[in-house]
Amino acid sequence: MQSNSLTADPQPVSNNIRKRFVLSRLHSLAGIVPLGIFMVEHLLTNSTALFGSEKYNEQIHLIQSIPFLPLLEIFLVAIPLIFHAGYGIYLSMISKSNIQTYKYERNRLFFFQRVTGITTLVFIIYHVWSFRLAPVFYGTEINFDLVNSHLENVFIFSFYVIGVVGAVFHFTNGIRTGLITWGVTKGPASQRIAQKICLLFFAVFGVLGVASLFAFI
Repeated sequence: MQSNSLTADPQPVSNNIRKRFVLSRLHSLAGIVPLGIFMVEHLLTNSTALFGSEKYNEQIHLIQSIPFLPLLEIFLVAIPLIFHAGYGIYLSMISKSNIQTYKYERNRLFFFQRVTGITTLVFIIYHVWSFRLAPVFYGTEINFDLVNSHLENVFIFSFYVIGVVGAVFHFTNGIRTGLITWGVTKGPASQRIAQKICLLFFAVFGVLGVASLFAFI
C-alpha cells in the first residue's frame, strides 16, 4: 500500500511542473510581444509631441482611425495585460528573494522587476482611465491639450515620470529575463551581452519617454 501511494505521487507533480512551465512562457511572451510592442509604439507616438501639438494630434487622429480599434485594444492589449499582471502578482507572492543581502546584481534586478511590476500596473490603470475610458464616458477629445492639462499638475507629472521610467525598466529587464526563459541566452557571456543591450534600450526609451512628458508642458 505504501509503495503504491509513492508511485502515484509523481504524476500530479509532473503536471504542475508542466503547467507552470507553459504559464511562465506565456507570461514572458505576453509581456514582450503584445504589451512590449504596444509600449514602444506608445512611446514613439508620444514622442511626436517633441515636434509640436499639431504633429501629436495628427498621430492620435491616425491611431483613432484604425478599423476595429476597440477590439484590437481588448484582444491585443487588455487581455494580455490582465494575464501578465495577474500571473506576475501570483509569482511575486510565491517567489522568495534574498534581496536583503544586496550582494548579487540578479537579486537586485529581480527585486526591482517585482516593484516596477506593481508600480507599472498602478500607472497603467490610472493612464487608461484618464486617457482612454474617461474621454469616452465624458465625451472629451483626446489631444495635446488634454495631456497638457493633466501634466501641468506637478504631482501628476512626477507620477508620470516615475510610471514611465518604471514601465520602461520592467519591459527592458523583462526582455533580458525572457531571453533566459526561452533559452536564447544560455551561458554567462551571452547573458552579460543581453543585459548590456537591454540596459541601452532602457536608457534610450527612458530618456525618450521623459523628454516626451516635458514636451507636453
